[in-house]
Amino acid sequence: MPETHPNFIAGSWVDSATHFLSYNPSDVSDCLGEFAAADAASVDRAVEAAQSAAREWRGCGPERRQAVLSDIGAELKSRSGELGRLLSREEGKPLAEGIGEVYRAGQFFDYFAAETLRQTGEKADSVRAGVEIDVQREPVGVVAVVSPWNFPVATASWKIAPALAYGNAVVWKPAEDTPAVSHEVARICASRDLPAGLFNLLMGPGEGTGDVLVRHPGIHAVSFTGSLEVGRTIAAAAAANLTRFQLEMGSKNALLVTDDADIELAVECAVSGAYSGTGQKCTASSRLVVQRAVHDEFVDKLKDAVSALKVGAALDEATRIGPVVSARQLQADLHYVDLARAEGCTHITGGERLEIEPEGHYMSPALFIHSTNDMRVNREEMFAPIACVIEVDSYEEGLAVVNDTEYGLTSGIVTRSLARAAHFRRNAETGCVMVNLPTAGTDYHVPFGGRKHSSFGPREQGRHAVEFYTQMKTGYIRAGEPH
Repeated sequence: MPETHPNFIAGSWVDSATHFLSYNPSDVSDCLGEFAAADAASVDRAVEAAQSAAREWRGCGPERRQAVLSDIGAELKSRSGELGRLLSREEGKPLAEGIGEVYRAGQFFDYFAAETLRQTGEKADSVRAGVEIDVQREPVGVVAVVSPWNFPVATASWKIAPALAYGNAVVWKPAEDTPAVSHEVARICASRDLPAGLFNLLMGPGEGTGDVLVRHPGIHAVSFTGSLEVGRTIAAAAAANLTRFQLEMGSKNALLVTDDADIELAVECAVSGAYSGTGQKCTASSRLVVQRAVHDEFVDKLKDAVSALKVGAALDEATRIGPVVSARQLQADLHYVDLARAEGCTHITGGERLEIEPEGHYMSPALFIHSTNDMRVNREEMFAPIACVIEVDSYEEGLAVVNDTEYGLTSGIVTRSLARAAHFRRNAETGCVMVNLPTAGTDYHVPFGGRKHSSFGPREQGRHAVEFYTQMKTGYIRAGEPH
C-alpha cells in the first residue's frame, strides 16, 4: 500500500476521509503515494488558524521573518538534488531542470529574506501647519496560494516567500498532479519557527478544495497561476467577497526571427523556448514567426535540432524531452497535432506517441510549417512540445503577428539590428520581452507577468511583489508645541 500523506493545518498534520494518488509519468506503474484531499471543514480550520497566526506574525520583528525565510531557502538549495529528483519523477521534466527549479526556489526565499529588512515607508509634511504624515505598508492578512503543476516548487515559492516576508499567513493549495514534491516543500516550511497556523497545506482537486478556498470569506488575497478559464472563475469568486486577487494565466508567446538574424542562435532560442520543460511552460514560444528570406534555412536547421532531441524518462540524464505530466495532457497534445494537420499545416517532424519502456506519457517534439496566425493551433495555448512556423514578408508584418493574440506574457526577437531590437522592445505587447534569448527563462529579482489575458493584478517577483502582499496606511500626527 502506498504511504499516506496528510495535510498540514493549524500546526498539525491532519488526514482526511478522501485521498488521491500520484503517479510517475515516466513509469505509470510507479505510485508516489496517497494524498489527503482537504474538504470544506479542513479549509475552515486552516483559514481560522491562519487568521489568528497572522496577527501574531504581524507583530514579529523583521529579523525573525528574515531568519525563517533564509533557513527555508538554505534547505531547498542544499536538498535541490534530492527534491529535484522527486520533482522530475512526479512532473516529468528532465532531471537537470528539476534540480534547477528547486535551487531557484531556494533563491526566491533568499531574496525575500533580504526584503524583510528593507523598511519602506514615506514621510511628508501636511498642508496643515504642525502636522506630519507617515505612510506605511502593512500585511493584507491571509493569502491563498494556488500554484500549478508545471513549476510546482518555483511558482509556489515565489508566492509563499513574499507572503511570509511581508507579514501574512499562507494557505497553500498545490496542483493535484504534483502533490508529492509539494508535500516535501510543505514539510520544510512547517518545520520552521512559525506560529501554528501561519503556514497551511491543503491538497486536493481544484474543483473541490481550490474552489472552496478561493470563495472563503476569511481569505484576504488570492495568488493564482494556471489557465485563463480557471483564472476567470477565481476572479468571479474573489470579487464576490471583494478579495484582492493576482492572476497569472494563459499565453501564446511568439519568437520573431528576422532576415538579419544569426540563424544558429535563432535555432538555439527556438529549441529552448519551444521545447524545454517538454513545452509545458507558460513562457514557451509555440509560435515561430520567421521572415521569408531566412525561412527555409531556419526550418531546415530547426528540423535537425528538434529531431535530435532525446525523448525519454525524466531521470535519465541524457533526456532532453521528458514525458508530459499525465494521460489527460498527452491526449490533449495529440489532439493539437491532429488539429494542426487538419488546419492545413505541413508536418515536418515529431508529434507521434512513443512507446517507451516502462510505459509513460511520451510524444516526440513536433514541428509544423505553413501555418497562419488565425489557426487554432496559433490562437490557443497548447502546453505541449509543439511549435508552428508562421512565414512573414517583413519585420513590420512579423511584429503585427507577434501582437495579434489575446495573450501577452512573453515575446522574443532574434536580430543583429540594434534599431529593430529597440523598436521591438518598445512595441511588443507583452509583459516580458527577450532579445536574442529564448522566450522561456526569467530572473527572480525583477517583476514577472504579462498583459491582456495573460495576467491580472500587480506583478510577481522582485520588489514589485510588495504591491500585492501589503496594503497602505496613511497616518497623520500633530505633536503639539514643546513644553
